[in-house]
Amino acid sequence: MTATIDTAWSNPLRDSRDKRLPRIAGPCSLVIFGVTGDLARRKLMPAVYDLAARGLLPPSFALVGFARRDWDDQDFGQIVHDAVREHSRTPFREEVWERLSEGFRFVQGAFDDDAAFDQLSEVLADLDRQRGTDGNHAFYLSIPPGAFPTVCEQLQRSGLADQTDEHWRRVVIEKPFGHDLTSAQELNAVVNRVFPEDAVFRIDHYLGKETVQNILALRFANQLFDPLWSSHYVDHVQITMAEDIGLGGRAGYYDGIGAARDVIQNHLLQLLALVAMEEPVSFEPRELQNEKIKVLSATRNVLPLELNTARGQYGPGWQGSTEVPGLVDEEGFAQDSITETYAAIAVEVDSRRWAGVPFYLRTGKRLGRRVTEIALVFKRAPHLPFDKTMTEELGENALVIRVQPDEGITLRFGSKVPGSSMQVRDVNMDFSYGQAFTESSPEAYERLILDVLLGEPSLFPVNDEVELSWKILDPVLRAWADSGRPDTYESGTWGPRSADEMMNRVGRTWRRP
Repeated sequence: MTATIDTAWSNPLRDSRDKRLPRIAGPCSLVIFGVTGDLARRKLMPAVYDLAARGLLPPSFALVGFARRDWDDQDFGQIVHDAVREHSRTPFREEVWERLSEGFRFVQGAFDDDAAFDQLSEVLADLDRQRGTDGNHAFYLSIPPGAFPTVCEQLQRSGLADQTDEHWRRVVIEKPFGHDLTSAQELNAVVNRVFPEDAVFRIDHYLGKETVQNILALRFANQLFDPLWSSHYVDHVQITMAEDIGLGGRAGYYDGIGAARDVIQNHLLQLLALVAMEEPVSFEPRELQNEKIKVLSATRNVLPLELNTARGQYGPGWQGSTEVPGLVDEEGFAQDSITETYAAIAVEVDSRRWAGVPFYLRTGKRLGRRVTEIALVFKRAPHLPFDKTMTEELGENALVIRVQPDEGITLRFGSKVPGSSMQVRDVNMDFSYGQAFTESSPEAYERLILDVLLGEPSLFPVNDEVELSWKILDPVLRAWADSGRPDTYESGTWGPRSADEMMNRVGRTWRRP
């Protein structure tokens, strides 16, 4: 009897189920509403080109722009060309561009213009016939949330949202996902009247970052960290997203939104969920989402709120060697506004693993430097067999996941200082993506756009996650609305005095990244 070998299984390069291989999108188009905006120019168009340059888009792919501008297809192509030249991650290659640009189309019109959406329907039908996009179309709403209902209703009226077993239609939504729980529920209802939940992709670009995804690998591929990843050893967790820039031209948009709505409700609570979640049964999208929902369901504000939250507005100061103005001097910002540019809150996760461990979430503009990190700060050793002078420079052990910039992981621990005396001081063991891997990490929007086209929803928050996040943040926002003006902090520092006092009351301090 002669043994036979199934070559589809024996050769991983030919195995479609080999997860090490990149997945290539099938025939489809991407329609961008708000294609004239900054996000489309700086992120979306370059990401589409980078995907094409990496061979991850099919030859039949098409890119369609929708806006009020009086452009034809060639004008739109020039806009994409300029954006790609300026912002793409991968080198510009003429052969890639020529192949990609064959699928460019542009439709002129307003969001309430029936004729424009009817024309869009005709353009997509032509692409199905001419380019072979096969009836598969994703609609990227890079537009203000107030326009979502109008565009969704137009997509429904024109039949563009209709799906069959053979052809898919998907919608991509940029944050903010509402401004409180009630508005988020209303927004979800509007979108879900037109698109089923499994066809809705809410973009949180932080979840597309390589380091954020590495949280799952760090936790669940290594036995080393799991025994330490709990209240038995962790004293507290700090999750920080700091920016060194001010509002600039966005002051009018930002007023009334603020740091908590802009960052904590989505980015930081999502990072918390990934840090605190239990191991999923599998990495299927629904299993990952279920574990995140469990964490957010168990997350509670630390009370009283007036002692466990902090907010501020940046004043004038120095950013490096540059003198910068304060918030009230930014053009377009109301002088009497109480919108915060710095926000910090303390929450706890009511679970067996994390009971009693506070999670401190903070974000701000015009801070000391641009950095996003997750720091697990460990409890001190219960007994140190050293004289106090030997360890006076020893801090707490910490595991720090750097999301941006300089993506990587740092482990801080105590080590003896070389010399004849016993002196223990903090040292860092550092892992850097840039040094460990030769291939540069893709931009977050590359990964997320590809996942939309593949129908892979693992990295996208679902309705329950959005609404649970607002349930956590809404009480804080209500308390702040009743407590007068935010504190002022000097630009280039690490936030208002009230934020330091919030930590000092419980014998802790903020990290200075």
